[in-house]
Amino acid sequence: MVSSEYSTHQLTITKNMQFSFSKEKRLVNNKQFKAVLARGLRLSNGLLTLYMAENDCGYSRLGVSVSKSCGNAVVRNRLKRLLREAFRQSQDRIPAGFDYLLMISPQWAKKTDEAQSKKDAVRQLTFEQVKDSFLALFRGLK
Repeated sequence: MVSSEYSTHQLTITKNMQFSFSKEKRLVNNKQFKAVLARGLRLSNGLLTLYMAENDCGYSRLGVSVSKSCGNAVVRNRLKRLLREAFRQSQDRIPAGFDYLLMISPQWAKKTDEAQSKKDAVRQLTFEQVKDSFLALFRGLK
């Protein structure tokens, strides 16, 4: 019984390691963000705006930008965590060799501002909604 639990745990660790989000897969400086914005393709849906540009790395890299209009630091950081996790878990379903810049759509931020407090809106936003919205952007490419 102990070996069964151990093997299941080992499988989980191995499976999660497959979808890492190491520093090399991140867009980290302003120069990289501006390069994607300057030469990138833009896709948008009700929640997210995605800019993408080809890179020479052979793997995908992600940058996340959430404006102050989306809420305070707690709200913005939660949104960034959700976006990074959606990317991390979806790396096998998106085209490799591109730099991606994800932003919360200004229309979503404006809509939540009118309807309710932003903090409540972000709390109600689930990971599944963010991931589905993220993958929907790529379905529009095909």
